[in-house]
Amino acid sequence: MRIHIGIRFLLAFAIGCIAFSGAASRAQTKPGGPKAYEALIYSVKGPDLYRAHCAACHGVDGKGDGPVASTLKVKPADLTLLAKTSSGSFPQAHIRRIISGDEPTLLSHGSREMPVWGPIFHQIEADQDFGDVRLQNLIKYLESIQQK
Repeated sequence: MRIHIGIRFLLAFAIGCIAFSGAASRAQTKPGGPKAYEALIYSVKGPDLYRAHCAACHGVDGKGDGPVASTLKVKPADLTLLAKTSSGSFPQAHIRRIISGDEPTLLSHGSREMPVWGPIFHQIEADQDFGDVRLQNLIKYLESIQQK
């Protein structure tokens, strides 16, 4: 049963990624250069990382309504309410642990419902590790979309 759920998640995630990258895959960043979706994958910018890795489930605006959301057993969190639900202060350290997979009490990341992105962020370049930079920039982006 675990395998079936994992396959269902991967299939739904792939469909969501295709939906978000459809336009990007046709666009070029510059003539003869890498395609736009490749730039997203290698980017260290928070908004790019969010679009490439989070928006399929959490939605373009972070409200938890991405194209994959309806296929998941657990509804993705509304990422615009993180500060509000944490006594008005953005829980930066907690969010870092969740994304990187270091939060043992959260069962919605990984085999859980949400993938752990920390190791993936660290494995993109062979010669340099920008994993911590990506993680910090994604967290800053999430902090910037909080409801006031």
